[in-house]
Amino acid sequence: MIEKNNRIIVLYDFYQELLTEKQREYFESYYEDDLSFAEVAEKYEVSRNAVHDNLKRAVASLEEYESKLHLLEKYSKRLELIEKYKETKDNSILKEIEEL
Repeated sequence: MIEKNNRIIVLYDFYQELLTEKQREYFESYYEDDLSFAEVAEKYEVSRNAVHDNLKRAVASLEEYESKLHLLEKYSKRLELIEKYKETKDNSILKEIEEL
């Protein structure tokens, strides 16, 4: 569960500007401020179900953006290559990094 939440938060870092303002507000309240659905609902004067539905759509959108744009995948690959380069000092790895 923690790993799933971490992935969602990282996806949010990449794609937050593609979400609606309301989705960003609910997301930040729930995931970053660690409020419950009920607390987010109270904060924005909406139903708990409205918060749940908006967050569910936001997470689905983040996953869809990643499936199309692959920013997290490319970022992870770059980090992996950088670590490999630090260990080996193999200059061919630099070319791979540049290609990404």
